[in-house]
Amino acid sequence: MSWLQDHPAVLERMYLATQRLFAWADPMISRIGYQRVDRFFRTPEDWVKALVFDCMMCGQCILHSTGMTCPMTCPKNLRNGPCGGVRANGHCEVKPEMRCVWVQAFERSQKMTVYSDELLWLQPPVNRQLEGTSAWINMLTGEDKQVPTAWQDLPIIPLLEKPS
Repeated sequence: MSWLQDHPAVLERMYLATQRLFAWADPMISRIGYQRVDRFFRTPEDWVKALVFDCMMCGQCILHSTGMTCPMTCPKNLRNGPCGGVRANGHCEVKPEMRCVWVQAFERSQKMTVYSDELLWLQPPVNRQLEGTSAWINMLTGEDKQVPTAWQDLPIIPLLEKPS
């Protein structure tokens, strides 16, 4: 699946199509019940995302914001860029045989057309209560956007300004 991950523009188009499908189906899903539908979608979502992205099912998917690279595969679970231990060769300090997730996210985000700038956004901490739930359902209900109280009044803040 490395080939697919290294072609994030394809995944970005698939994400956009899936997002539109879920938005279209939201009224029906709402009537059926989000929790009921979550149980139905969770297994296939887990299977596909694990196969393609080595997904950890955090329930707050930000793949589209991270170059279609799952930040939860970082040994330190960092969601806002690399730690200070990225080696000169772009590998992880914790697992030296592994390329840094954030180096990959940066490289892949440069190949995306719609969401490439979102790599610069500050991401809220993971809500561990959503682990194992469908990120698509959480997106529809807005649970994936719930943030700790201290974060509630913060605007979306880019970590860096985009170079001109």
